[in-house]
Amino acid sequence: MEYPSENRYIEFKRYCKSLNLEDDPKLIEDYKRVHGKGAVWPEITRGMIEVGILDMEIYITGTQLFMIMDTIPDFDHDKAMAALAAKPRQSEWEAYVSRFQKTSSEASAGEKWQMIERIYKLGD
Repeated sequence: MEYPSENRYIEFKRYCKSLNLEDDPKLIEDYKRVHGKGAVWPEITRGMIEVGILDMEIYITGTQLFMIMDTIPDFDHDKAMAALAAKPRQSEWEAYVSRFQKTSSEASAGEKWQMIERIYKLGD
């Protein structure tokens, strides 16, 4: 089978992460609502873009969240997460959404979300 040349696509880095929510159907529905279209505070979205996050998607199954985060090619994850934590209203947002998550209200996004290791890639 022929695989497309990677040069045909825009270069980026991809990170996959997971996080657990509280096992409470009402809290899970509320979490979905605060992440709905237009519901995330604009400062949060702006901060992510400023640190080099190009796109982000969050999926859910049960109480498990799965995030796909695409970033600029030279993205330094640890530096970017530290810079993101210092952005306007970021700590307030993390405290706000922590009520849904199995985590501390003082934890930053970089501390909450656990990196997932890739073990397979099509074409490798």
